[in-house]
Amino acid sequence: MSGKFFKVTIKREECISCGACWSSCPEVFEENEEDGFSQIVEAYRLSGNIAEGQVPEALGNCVQEAASGCPVEIIHVEEVGS
Repeated sequence: MSGKFFKVTIKREECISCGACWSSCPEVFEENEEDGFSQIVEAYRLSGNIAEGQVPEALGNCVQEAASGCPVEIIHVEEVGS
């Protein structure tokens, strides 16, 4: 991806499966069918890692809202690029 984008990381081992992130930003987050924890949707995963993603600038507000709404604060969003 060129230009500005966001790196998103989930500390899945601390997830409480509340659903706040995938409810507020289903474009990026979803529930893992095996363990019920949050994960990055396949389209935005980095190297196939379900806990790390790279999303375009257009989804910046969405991922920021999900991170802010996480009651256990395990979603980290970092702006990357120019």
